[in-house]
Amino acid sequence: MKTFNHLIRWTLLILPVAITIGTVVAFFLWLLSAAIHLRFDHQWLLFLLPFAGVLIHLIYQSAGKSSERGNNLIMDEIHETGGGVPWRMAPVILTTTIITHLFGGSAGREGTAVQIGGSIAAVFGKWFKLNEQDTKMVLTAGIAAGFGAVFGTPVTGAIFALEVLTLGRIKYDALFPALIASVIADLTVSAWQIRHTAYHIAVLPKTSYFLSAYLPIDIFLLSKVIAASVAFGLASYLFSFAVHGIKQIFSRLFTISWFIPLAGGLIIIGLTYLIGKPDYLSLGVDAEYPGAITIPSAFIQGGADTWSWLWKTVYTTLTLGTGFKGGEVTPLFYIGATLGNTMSGLLNAPVSLFAALGFIAVFAGATNTPLACTMMGIELFGSEYTLFFAVACFTAYFFSGHAGIYSAQRAAVPKILDNLPAGSAANGLKNSYLTQKMSRYKIRLKQK
Repeated sequence: MKTFNHLIRWTLLILPVAITIGTVVAFFLWLLSAAIHLRFDHQWLLFLLPFAGVLIHLIYQSAGKSSERGNNLIMDEIHETGGGVPWRMAPVILTTTIITHLFGGSAGREGTAVQIGGSIAAVFGKWFKLNEQDTKMVLTAGIAAGFGAVFGTPVTGAIFALEVLTLGRIKYDALFPALIASVIADLTVSAWQIRHTAYHIAVLPKTSYFLSAYLPIDIFLLSKVIAASVAFGLASYLFSFAVHGIKQIFSRLFTISWFIPLAGGLIIIGLTYLIGKPDYLSLGVDAEYPGAITIPSAFIQGGADTWSWLWKTVYTTLTLGTGFKGGEVTPLFYIGATLGNTMSGLLNAPVSLFAALGFIAVFAGATNTPLACTMMGIELFGSEYTLFFAVACFTAYFFSGHAGIYSAQRAAVPKILDNLPAGSAANGLKNSYLTQKMSRYKIRLKQK
């Protein structure tokens, strides 16, 4: 009877929260698409990117306040109750993300959706007068709802919300609220007629070799998956290291804080004209012109350049590191898919499969969420290649070290034998090999 009452209580609590989050996320996705296509039609908007960065800075200085910590603030509130998640977080992050994309900043949408979810969940938690433990659970459900709704992956959203908080440990007490919230929010987005991009892995031809009659999988293809996934993990590490490093470098270069987004916008404009195409601006899902490099194009032979993944890394880390807003996940999808395209050529492997593996594995390494990313592969691409999804995500997870894009993510259990203390931040950049090498040249990075 207690179990039944628990399920009913949380269903009734989560239902209005999830519907509200789903509705706001649907509105956000509609606005985001409109902003991106408006820039496609008016390319001169890119020249206003530096001033858009200054505007974003001023918005956070005047109205954002603690909201600028974004996802990390929500995660810290779940770990240990502090000042709370402000209601203004949702409208501020929604507005500043749209500004970022309207003027060409290379960012994502997951961070915005998660902050929308956390902010709305916090408001409902206060209205319902929830105690501390229940507030933490409803915040976790808010993360799940935002993530599941923005990508159309409800099961992934629930697992991600539980897995992302602490490296090496999953708290299952919020599993039911998280799953209900993610499913309802995703259904709400669908009810508002918002459609997500569909991805497809081409059917792989059957190959035979001397052991194929005895083994249920292609071990040669599996070995290629492992080799590529090492590269995916290293790409995750590079992204995490760069986004934290750029923040530190620019904060030291400029004592006047609004100069940072101004400089970041100018550099992005310069890079765009240096390489001669706008492919690495904004989200990277819709094509600005025929033949543009996008996430869908990476699933096709010749659909990405050899260094597309590196250019997107540079653009996105510059955008986020200099104060523009959005998220990291969709750019990580882009980096992974285009790197998978490149690795497929090097390893003579199926293009669409390796683009899909890179899509989820780089994300897994950067967020330290291999279980959620394996499930994302199943939800987005089908279950036929589940083994490859798992191998790619866990390999990338191990080879990304303790680096991560979320500074509030804690480490309960080290990935491998290491001297990283339990309970510390999962980034581990201070102890990283690359940081130690950089310190020889007087370049030291601090963690906020």
